[in-house]
Amino acid sequence: MQPKYPSDSMCIMTDIVLPGETNPLNNLFGGELLARMDRAASIAARRHSRRITVTASVNHVAFNRSIPLGSVVTVEAKVSRTFKSSMEIFIDVWTEDRESGTRAKANEAIYTFVAVDETGRPVEVPPIEPQTELEKQRFEAALRRKQLSLVLAGKMSPHDATELKALFQ
Repeated sequence: MQPKYPSDSMCIMTDIVLPGETNPLNNLFGGELLARMDRAASIAARRHSRRITVTASVNHVAFNRSIPLGSVVTVEAKVSRTFKSSMEIFIDVWTEDRESGTRAKANEAIYTFVAVDETGRPVEVPPIEPQTELEKQRFEAALRRKQLSLVLAGKMSPHDATELKALFQ
């Protein structure tokens, strides 16, 4: 299979926070943000694999900054690494100051999607070739995250988690 670049899968979704999407503090509901991130990640996974994709896991979510009512929110998602049939999608969430237009990173997340056929069976996805320094960092870290997940799930022996062990040597 021909490798693809992370930029090939990039999905950028920009929207405004409306009153019905906020909590009693007038900030965007966390669940609303999760749904937006899931949609963006789904599009990125589909662009990369050109297959049906399903959310396999939400590996990490950091709600670092609240997103107030009326904010312009941009969700950027792209594939950071692929494995046999799974894809790690890294998501950055940005807010835009309504007056100055300055962007600030509000949140980030890492989702895993699996490409499947019409019967729901996993199918192989193209490899990814990172280009930028950030893409290379996220690509390398993805293997450690996958190994940690497999060790915690009891699907990999800690002894076999070579990338994780290398961190402590």
